Amino acid sequence: MNVTAVTQTLLHANQLKRTARTGWGQRGVPDAESVAAHSFGVVFTALTLAQLVDEAIDLGKLLALAALHDLPEALTTDIPTPAWRYLPPGIKTDVERGALAEMLAKTPFAADWMILWEELHANETAVARLVHDADKLEMYLQAWVYEQQFGNRFLAEFWVNTPTFHFAEARKIYEEIRRLRD
Repeated sequence: MNVTAVTQTLLHANQLKRTARTGWGQRGVPDAESVAAHSFGVVFTALTLAQLVDEAIDLGKLLALAALHDLPEALTTDIPTPAWRYLPPGIKTDVERGALAEMLAKTPFAADWMILWEELHANETAVARLVHDADKLEMYLQAWVYEQQFGNRFLAEFWVNTPTFHFAEARKIYEEIRRLRD
């Protein structure tokens, strides 16, 4: 084991505690959550959804994908969705893939974690789709919480279009969040 490489990977993950979710700040949310706080929310939401869906879900893989989903942001930072539309198609995935590969270089688990991350981005398995649903749900839940805490209506744009979910259970939870908001 290359203890230096493993320690560096842990330090990269720790950086997510200090990396703000920039989209919230752009919309006037004071002291917005960190990427690590969001990642915990995604992990917990995915775990919850896994208990509700009819498909058999490998919880270990689910939690691994959810935990890894934003790890590249330790190097790339959280670039908000509106900014990516000005960049070439596919560049976000390419940049994040490169950042993750750099972070994991020389660790004994690099290949395994890259395979997991690629599965998430291919979005072809039930586990990957469930993590994507959890990621969306967690964002909408957080938007609602910020609206309640701060009365921030700069977040109204989040509610203009109804998102697409892979699982009916995720859609139902989204609809309940909408009902609470309205």
